[in-house]
Amino acid sequence: MSRLAFPLLALAALPVAATADWPQFRGPTAQGHADKADPPITWSPTKNVRWRTPVAGSGWSSPVVAGGRVYITTAVPQSEEKKASQSLRALCLDAATGAVLWDVEVFQQDGKDAPNIHSKNSHASPTPVVDGDRVYVHFGHMGTACLNAGTGATLWQTRELRYAPVHGNGGSPVLTHGKLVFSIDGTDKQQVVALDAATGKASWTTPRDAKPGKPFSFGTPLVVSVKGSDQLVSVGSDVVMGLEPGTGKEVWRAKFSGYSVVPRPVAGNGMVYFSTGYDNPVLYAVKLGGTGDVTATHVAWTAKKGAPRNASPLLIGDALYCVSDSGALTCFDAMTGRERWAENLGGAYSASPVYAGGRVYLLAEDGTGVVFKPGAEYEELAKNRLEEKALASYAAEGPALFARTAKAVYRLEGK
Repeated sequence: MSRLAFPLLALAALPVAATADWPQFRGPTAQGHADKADPPITWSPTKNVRWRTPVAGSGWSSPVVAGGRVYITTAVPQSEEKKASQSLRALCLDAATGAVLWDVEVFQQDGKDAPNIHSKNSHASPTPVVDGDRVYVHFGHMGTACLNAGTGATLWQTRELRYAPVHGNGGSPVLTHGKLVFSIDGTDKQQVVALDAATGKASWTTPRDAKPGKPFSFGTPLVVSVKGSDQLVSVGSDVVMGLEPGTGKEVWRAKFSGYSVVPRPVAGNGMVYFSTGYDNPVLYAVKLGGTGDVTATHVAWTAKKGAPRNASPLLIGDALYCVSDSGALTCFDAMTGRERWAENLGGAYSASPVYAGGRVYLLAEDGTGVVFKPGAEYEELAKNRLEEKALASYAAEGPALFARTAKAVYRLEGK
């Protein structure tokens, strides 16, 4: 571990308007916090399950909740062939009952020329974004669309931003400044792009200009506030960038060595925290407020032990919680990078943690849900088993926790 001493800056993650909804990947703050939620602590396949709705096909987009509805995407194979064509679909469920309100095809993917995907991936991995009466669904290289949230009717769609992915799609979009922004990190191009949210027309494109040896990644941008101005933080192979959301103009960058970056960054304490992905992840804390190449001046600290490849970090005050792919849960001092404690949970973890009701919720790939109390030492509150494969992250809203497995969506609720 290495670190630099520095004065704190008055910088923080950009707050979103207070809401009980969970309208995007990692919730209303985009950082896994559900301040108004109080989900259950214990559950099982038969306990505290308000409803379970089976979902056809395969998809690891996380559920989002808005206006009493749950939205997900899925890919339904059209034959039994190994490389079957896929119906790329969006679904809307009634949050109270689990009833399917609409299920529409957004795109078709021809199996003959579809790129191979990783065993942990799907053809429907990016998480939707809901804004009022619109829901934005993204299928990576296969296209992006805006649907009417109430009916599923297509308002616009585009397939113009094609690129050559490795292992399929993954990064989710973010809605900011009237733009729908996402990453394109394939073998042929590495860019951050923005579409006009109203029309779907291209608004700006910013190249990464990093020339990595392995250029593919699956990052989801994060909007932060820096000295009263918004910045869009995007992590790709070998580089993290800060951009102006309205124009895409690059403000700063920091270099590192890493690829296939999946975890979404978090921000607070004047810093942005992110993991560098494969093969050997390193956790970085970079001071916000710089311009140009800040690699030598603004990297506050780094830590290798306990850094995740897939699950996003969770920041609670001055504590940074990370769960590695192998189930090593580590609490870092967010100011220095010092390890406060570590716990071996066992199992494999890809889903990002959620903080709700004063508790942290983790979801293992075998469907085991671990609940613990954040603090100076590890205090486990419960270990719950749904007994179904799970790679998507939770959504928390009110008294409920929404979980997606390989077979279904659950509403977990009750004491």
